[in-house]
Amino acid sequence: MTASTTRRSAGILLYRRTGPAGVEVLLAHPGGPIWARKDEGSWSLPKGLIDPDESEWDAARREFLEEIGSPVPDGPHVDLGEVKLKSGKIVVGFAVEGDLDVSTVISNTFEMAWPPRSGRMQSFPEIDRAEWFDPETAKKKLNPAQAPLVERLLEALPAAG
Repeated sequence: MTASTTRRSAGILLYRRTGPAGVEVLLAHPGGPIWARKDEGSWSLPKGLIDPDESEWDAARREFLEEIGSPVPDGPHVDLGEVKLKSGKIVVGFAVEGDLDVSTVISNTFEMAWPPRSGRMQSFPEIDRAEWFDPETAKKKLNPAQAPLVERLLEALPAAG
């Protein structure tokens, strides 16, 4: 793929402080039957494709709302840069401080033929659950290419105040 055809996604790494030196990050588990029994290395920050003529920040906020069902909390954001997935897709990350009750997560849905080759279309949530994790656990749960976003957040926190 050329730079002009590389798929780009943007997402939000929501974080909350858990004490003087502690922090947790919110990760999303992909929905649908393909991901149902996958855990470590399968989670992601809530993210999605950037529409033409849409800024990365606007795309990240839109995708968070669509996948989590709540708007991104007000306040400053930290640009975490980008990472490249094995597929070649680029993910641009932003961090925002806030709290969220994971029991309130309601995701948008997608359709796919299931079971495979059945011709029967079924609807599944894009995100089947979201959970808070400490940074070390989060790096294990995340798609490995996204783990550097957690490190970048931790590096940025003292500067972010």
